[in-house]
Amino acid sequence: MRENGAMPASDVAEQPDQPWNRQRLRSTNERLLLDRLRSAGAASRAQLARETGLSKPTVSSALAALAEAGLVHEVGTHAPERGRVAVLYAPDPSAGYALGIDIGRSWLRVAVANLDGELVARADVRNRARSSGALADLVVATARQVVANSGVAQGEVAHAVVGTPGVYDPERRRVRFAMHLPGWGRAGLVDRMREELGVPLEVHNDANLAAFGEYTYGVGAGSRLFAYIMIGTGLGMGVVSEGRVFTGAHGGAGEIGFLPWPGQQRLRTLEDAVSGVAVVESARRFGMTGQLTAKAVFDSARQGNSAAVKAVELESERIAHTVAAAAAVLDPDLVVLGGGVGHSVDLLLRPVRENLRALTPLRPKIVPSRLGEDAVLLGAVATALGTARDVVFERRSES
Repeated sequence: MRENGAMPASDVAEQPDQPWNRQRLRSTNERLLLDRLRSAGAASRAQLARETGLSKPTVSSALAALAEAGLVHEVGTHAPERGRVAVLYAPDPSAGYALGIDIGRSWLRVAVANLDGELVARADVRNRARSSGALADLVVATARQVVANSGVAQGEVAHAVVGTPGVYDPERRRVRFAMHLPGWGRAGLVDRMREELGVPLEVHNDANLAAFGEYTYGVGAGSRLFAYIMIGTGLGMGVVSEGRVFTGAHGGAGEIGFLPWPGQQRLRTLEDAVSGVAVVESARRFGMTGQLTAKAVFDSARQGNSAAVKAVELESERIAHTVAAAAAVLDPDLVVLGGGVGHSVDLLLRPVRENLRALTPLRPKIVPSRLGEDAVLLGAVATALGTARDVVFERRSES
């Protein structure tokens, strides 16, 4: 007996002549071919038929539909030793675009990429905003300028992703825990940026995006589970497992800066102990004076300044504790050190590894970020591309 008059799946499968069923099948075949071309490169109709199991007429029909929709194009020919010259097809990268935005305390980075992931325009501007409203204005103005400079029409940007410190609350549509961007958690800011940009927009934690960027374009490629530890103005961690970012039940996974740091009242959290600010504070305690930044401390350590060397040694110990905590909870095969402090791995890598050996038998491979300051931006682009490709396919297939 059928509940609520619903038709069993077996009955649906036996209705091949239903128009909606045929349309869905065509769409599935087209998406199969498009995904194959995107993942493995240009191919001929015969090659696609062999690799997908579809018949040659089906492949020809699907490619024709994809070409008419502007989703694939001819990119050359292949002349085999025997037989006809074969036309090669590839996805058309100009079928749509994605927008990536990295909002940091000191810098705002924005880029537009085509569907192949190639950046077609980019801007890096100093974040001199003095309020959350001014920062939202800066984001919108910079993004608009980058899109204009790319020569891409606004409507061709299918999706945008913003990377920011803190955790985005999708129910309240606001950012929480962005301690280093005062006022950034105010309600309405994300909605305002989304409305003024006129582009579907997601917000993600910057460390999570950096981890995904490193997985997609950097040293994390092929890793089963790796952790990206971002050490800069603050401290955060992104985790990628089997190619997917792990965010936890409420988006707070990886917020290791909130871990308590025992022993010293002044250092209440792990972020207090490990961030770039902590490096400067340690250097001052050891005797350095003047206008100091974490970069200046590391530069002085390279020149043999004893106070700076001690500060770097202490930082190495604390980073090793951070890695040990991540290793105990996650058992990653790889840990990537990134962020501003991560730029100084020439000084940190060896002592971090040595300290880790003294702390725990769990010893994941530790490497520096390959993407450096671009990790968040490229992670935002890669995340936006995942949705943009779907949006463009659906939009053009239905038109």
